[in-house]
Amino acid sequence: MAVRNEWAVSCRDLAGRRRELTVLVSSDRVVLIAPPGEAAVLGPLDVGRLRAALRDAVVEAHQGSQVEDDDS
Repeated sequence: MAVRNEWAVSCRDLAGRRRELTVLVSSDRVVLIAPPGEAAVLGPLDVGRLRAALRDAVVEAHQGSQVEDDDS
């Protein structure tokens, strides 16, 4: 099973164009990347997807930090 450390969440910018928020794990931190120079407009379903992606990223980041602690 592949380790998943990046999630994409659909959104729109203020002009209504399709964009994407990216959630990823870097070491033991969660990174949220918004569309460059844009605001992200999320509908209710997209907010749920963002919440799920953030939850999964936090779990993965925590597991990664435990592995690093075990290796020390």
